[in-house]
Amino acid sequence: MKALVYTASIPRYLLVRALGKRTPLDLLPLRLREIPEPEPPPGWEKAKVLLSGICGSDLALLLGKSSPRLAPFFSFPAVLGHEIVAEVGGVRAAINPLLACRERDLPPCPACEKGEDALCQNVAEGNLAPGMLGYHRDLPGGWAERLVVHPARVYPLPEDMPTERALLTEPLAVVLRGLRLVSFDPKEPVLILGAGTIGLLTVAAVRILGHHGSIAIVARHALQARLAEELGAKVYRNAEEATKDQGSKKYRAPIGPPAWRGGFPCVVDAAGTASSVDQALWAVQEGGTVLLLGAPGRTKLDLSPLWFRGIRIVGTYTYSEKDFRQAIDVLREGKGLEKIVTHTFPLNDYRTALQTVLSRRGIKVAFRP
Repeated sequence: MKALVYTASIPRYLLVRALGKRTPLDLLPLRLREIPEPEPPPGWEKAKVLLSGICGSDLALLLGKSSPRLAPFFSFPAVLGHEIVAEVGGVRAAINPLLACRERDLPPCPACEKGEDALCQNVAEGNLAPGMLGYHRDLPGGWAERLVVHPARVYPLPEDMPTERALLTEPLAVVLRGLRLVSFDPKEPVLILGAGTIGLLTVAAVRILGHHGSIAIVARHALQARLAEELGAKVYRNAEEATKDQGSKKYRAPIGPPAWRGGFPCVVDAAGTASSVDQALWAVQEGGTVLLLGAPGRTKLDLSPLWFRGIRIVGTYTYSEKDFRQAIDVLREGKGLEKIVTHTFPLNDYRTALQTVLSRRGIKVAFRP
């Protein structure tokens, strides 16, 4: 079968890390290959991939932005793709890509025992190699024609839900877990930095879940801004503009960016860059919460706002089974959210797909194997 395979290489990691988005696509450690169809472990099932999204964490891996300290918890070479809609036994389903204690034939760790498999302590243990679907050397992810899935990670979809909307299940589950962890007041204003898939889904989720306060969002591109407005957010060009509008006071520093007093009770960083994290730390009010839904890697930050302003930071990148199920329920109510999926491509056109993401011509870009 055809599959897009990522091969880890330290020299190439260092090269693409230095070049960043200027890296020629042919230098990326990703190739279209013919590989054998995977054989399901006992009790698992084969699945036919319908759609699989390109996530910011995939780009971070390809462009050398991921921290090497995370390497022991994943295994390569791997078929990427962890946002997956597949046909399993003739049924369309969203696939939860996590491989926690249950899938590894291990007794539940303390996190899994509480239903928080997002925090599973055994992601590099048991009878499977380290990682999850999309970052696993033996079990291919969604950037392939077929994959194998554990039946407990298969979530059948409503018949009337468009496949493009269903593709948003996995990133929406990330958002829902984050919102569950911060539990901010539904009447209070919230600021979202970044209007890509995660940022737009955060707007949609807080509205569908009954948030009545104002939602501000920083959007850098016209398509993002238009969709954010349609979802009910007030769009700003940058965090400073939004923070000023919130009534915060700016103080000039002798060197570098200004300091702020006041801000939003909760700031969601959905961009995952060094600059967005720094902006979040100053746009949140004293004693407030910053929710990291983006996936910043190695970066340099001025952490003085943490202790000087008494800020709480919460980060998450996966979800529990409860969050994944809730994501499908929220998507039932999210009619029109499928427009976030702006482009789909066959696997053999992966260079165009990646260029579409990197050039910001689309929002959620996906493969249709």
